[in-house]
Amino acid sequence: MNYISIKLYRKVIDHAISEGLSRDYLMDLLTPLDSIDSIQAVPADQFFELHEKLEKELGPGFSVRVGQQMKIEDYGVLGLSWKTCSRAGEIFERSERYFKLLSNTYLFKVEKAEKISRVYLNREAHRRGVELSNEATMSAAVVVLQAMTESNISPVEVSFKHAPPKKLDDYREAFNCPILFNQSQNYIAYKTEDLEMRTAKADVSINKFLIERVEEETKGIKLSANKIVFDIENLIKDALPSGIPGVDQIGQLIGLSRRTLTRRLSENGLTFRDLIKKTQEEVSKDLLKNSTRSIAEIAFETGFSDQSAFSRAFKNWTNISPAEYRKSH
Repeated sequence: MNYISIKLYRKVIDHAISEGLSRDYLMDLLTPLDSIDSIQAVPADQFFELHEKLEKELGPGFSVRVGQQMKIEDYGVLGLSWKTCSRAGEIFERSERYFKLLSNTYLFKVEKAEKISRVYLNREAHRRGVELSNEATMSAAVVVLQAMTESNISPVEVSFKHAPPKKLDDYREAFNCPILFNQSQNYIAYKTEDLEMRTAKADVSINKFLIERVEEETKGIKLSANKIVFDIENLIKDALPSGIPGVDQIGQLIGLSRRTLTRRLSENGLTFRDLIKKTQEEVSKDLLKNSTRSIAEIAFETGFSDQSAFSRAFKNWTNISPAEYRKSH
């Protein structure tokens, strides 16, 4: 059985109450209002049933309206990983990795093209609640991207497989682009250049790095190799939820050629591959000791393609399994 985070379930309920729905109505749910503080997830079909009930009570467009209220923090580990994306479109790439690794339901597929890129939501609607949840997901993607970039970027087209509602006002306001219904695929499309936009967080950290490099050159100083390693290690840590980054990728972020980056690391007796492994090991140990995240979530955050690959690597580093390490610490 598939499950939905209680954070998303609560968000839908809280917004329904903010739109005037009686709390008494919500006490009749299979997972009622007074029980959500004591659980971490609800069966997916109960989440879909909630969407169906609320559409009947609050009218067409409720799912889109609640999507507009979503915050990055509402998505747990996945949301935390979004905060370290260097490009706007990475949120979809990380979502694709996350659901492949942690869920039996394959959700996202990113299709890049020169001018327009599409993000497909491949979740078959076996009931109306899934269609509504898909709408909420698409709507939330818009506000998350705007928050990540601190800009007003909007999609250029949104496509749904299901029939249109009777009223489209909320849809037009949320998406600000053509909205298609009765289509063969669910997707949200953006200009590729918008998805390549640097995130606000990345601008701050990377600009700081570049300013230090400019000062190093103009003032004739040379920052310590340890400082360079520390900065690059942080960039690797931020990049890992998208998969293991390449030396060219990190070099491009900080304006260093592969040759220069490799040379600066060698000044500290390191290779780029050494630094990847060092960062993966440090991050995984920290999460095992200081968080309650699952082994699969930690595998995702450290760039592994699956949990078993992570477990094998961790045992090579420490001679014990991740579960044994957590238990002993």
